[in-house]
Amino acid sequence: MPDRPIALDEYPIHQVPLSMRHVATGDRNAYDRCIFHVMDHSGRALLIAGLGVYPNTGVIDAYATLRLGDRLHAVRASDALTDDRLALTVGPLTITVEEPLARLRLTCAADPDDPDGLAYDLTWSAAFPPTWEPHHTQYRGDRLTLEGRRFVQAGTCTGRIRVAGQELAVTAGEWTGTRDRSWGVRPIPGEDGGRAAEEWRPEGFHWIWCPVRFDDRFVMVIVQEDADGHRTLNEAVSVRRDGARDVQLGWPHTDISYRPGTRHPERAVLHLTGPDRTPRELTAEILTSSPLAVGAGYPPADDWQHGTWRGRGWTDRRSYDLSDPAAHPLAAYGVTDHAARFTLDGRTGHGIFEHGSFGRHDPSGFTGYDSVAGEAGR
Repeated sequence: MPDRPIALDEYPIHQVPLSMRHVATGDRNAYDRCIFHVMDHSGRALLIAGLGVYPNTGVIDAYATLRLGDRLHAVRASDALTDDRLALTVGPLTITVEEPLARLRLTCAADPDDPDGLAYDLTWSAAFPPTWEPHHTQYRGDRLTLEGRRFVQAGTCTGRIRVAGQELAVTAGEWTGTRDRSWGVRPIPGEDGGRAAEEWRPEGFHWIWCPVRFDDRFVMVIVQEDADGHRTLNEAVSVRRDGARDVQLGWPHTDISYRPGTRHPERAVLHLTGPDRTPRELTAEILTSSPLAVGAGYPPADDWQHGTWRGRGWTDRRSYDLSDPAAHPLAAYGVTDHAARFTLDGRTGHGIFEHGSFGRHDPSGFTGYDSVAGEAGR
């Protein structure tokens, strides 16, 4: 088929001498996607929703998961990418940008054949300006496998969520919403990675991603470390409503209290440092948790992963029982998003304590992939 201009080519937004149909790289792993977290302050519910575009494989997909009690309700959809890049719709899942960087609408249409299935209609409203995260790169051996640009933002949500005969009223005063937008290159399943993919396995990987909304500020903390504790990604910043210059909060150090016999955090203290060198403690109390490898399509999920071709018009709805962690063993080797209550400087806030720790991590006392809390000094 001839390569014709698309509607976006009418606008002066090009970055390279290509149609907006194309991205600047021919890497099959090129991606452009988002994730939203919507949580109530009591820890009763955690909704995670996202949408991704993979222009070099011609795929668009989306997902939503709701943790309610011990059940995780999931909706996933995938389809062929079209030339209409402003249509953020896949199956029953839609994201509508009503005002860029300020207000978005998230919807999941009800399934007429399953009246108890997950459905929602939510308006996400920004409470703080967006802030850039550090430029993120990651290698597998000598090969660059991830290069992403991201911004993160905190806000509020209003609307309704319906599932399993229940209707949850989402209100600004009792719910918090955070979101992350990212694009670049990130591994898509199915690629033959050659020798590096066969032989290379990291000794360890330790990750914390922590967006927190307080009434008067938004705090973002990111920590990525290798097995020996070497820091490969670092961020600690406080953002104010009035757009004043962000306040940097130093080099975070963390103390995490894990559930014995696991690497599941129950409480954490993130030690920050103010510009005047005053120590400050951001504490996190875990309220509820949602493993991204269950339902949400993040590695090492074994039933669906982002960017994979499932044919045209693919939609899947299912629920998972999270009461028995042994029923989902792969979740222990993936990142988990924990809705948490935070305190800082006498203030209480809410947000996500996203955590993954695999293999050896010397600062935590973990000696290998089979090492868990209660046997290694934590």
